[in-house]
Amino acid sequence: MTTCASVERFGFAVIDRDAQTWGRRGRMTTPHGAVETPAFMPVGTQATVKTLLPTEVRRTGAEILLANTYHLMLRPGPEVLRRAGGLHAFMGWDGPILTDSGGFQVFSLAHQTKVTERGVAFRSHIDGDRYDLTPERAVALQLTFGADIIMALDHFVGLPAPRDAVAASTERTHRWLERCIAAQRSLAGAERGSALFGICQGGMEADLRRDSAARLADTDVAGCAIGGLSVGEPKPVMAAMLEAAVPQLPDDKPRYLMGVGSPEDLWEGVARGVDLFDCVLPTRLARNGALFTSAGRIDIRRARFRDVHRPVDETCDCDTCRGFTAAYLHHLFKAKEVLGLRLASVHNLRFLAREMATIRAAISSSTFERARVSFHDRYRPVGAAGSRP
Repeated sequence: MTTCASVERFGFAVIDRDAQTWGRRGRMTTPHGAVETPAFMPVGTQATVKTLLPTEVRRTGAEILLANTYHLMLRPGPEVLRRAGGLHAFMGWDGPILTDSGGFQVFSLAHQTKVTERGVAFRSHIDGDRYDLTPERAVALQLTFGADIIMALDHFVGLPAPRDAVAASTERTHRWLERCIAAQRSLAGAERGSALFGICQGGMEADLRRDSAARLADTDVAGCAIGGLSVGEPKPVMAAMLEAAVPQLPDDKPRYLMGVGSPEDLWEGVARGVDLFDCVLPTRLARNGALFTSAGRIDIRRARFRDVHRPVDETCDCDTCRGFTAAYLHHLFKAKEVLGLRLASVHNLRFLAREMATIRAAISSSTFERARVSFHDRYRPVGAAGSRP
């Protein structure tokens, strides 16, 4: 097991490898427990996975949650979280928590954003108040929250973007990372146990991706994230960017693909060496009536489910499928009952947790490639030939 020199109680070990792909199974240890990888992290943006109790999230099989620094900074604010005893106590989740740096939300949600070498100045999307987010501030906030894994502040420019803008933002991301590393060393003792992950960027430029990942590999971080993907690019492009970046990253540190949560993308990400994923997609889809099944995604609001008196997915063992029918969920959504959102969210999170468990088992039994082909044979992504909403 390897650990970052400046952080105790965090570790990562590779347990098994797939012989035909870059897929691997591992175990990540944190102050709040272990995480079996590859793993999907449900997103609790504002200290809650929307509509669900922490115990319900845990029953889906989730071992680690992600929370959002930008939103928590705005409300309830760092002082409230400090007085509460940290984010774990505040939200009633006793497992590991990863907090992002807030950088993506600053660029996607905030108003009047201005990026300088010092950091980002912006106005809140809630009340228009002015805030400054620097690399040092991002680290300090996350340490106040008491997260097990904290993310460096990076500069993301989105799509489309000219190469020179992508190159400049990637360079700034690495300069900010060095400041985040220094801030963590100065602000946190090893007993705090917050492990810092760095982020590589590079847009859709393969050479910039390779260079950024190689530079990240040379820094003193506990884990390596791949940012700036799943932002509208075609899936083959995302795959190509992973193939450019992942071989440059350390083998003995976890690799985290940010913002990815479609079932087909999880399988393909693991095949390319990714250990961790997160996304709001499964719960956001659920609240809009879109549910994952073993054959693909369905819209439970469609009339064809009105008299389907069997589970949404008869292969699923979630509390929703074990206790309720598709017809009942259809009724709840048509009647606009909140229980429908809750039951759908439980199902989608359990579906992804089951997929990740299947992936881990397949890697350990040397059957990952066969399982991957089997998944693609039965699962039809939205928009694919033969898919049915």
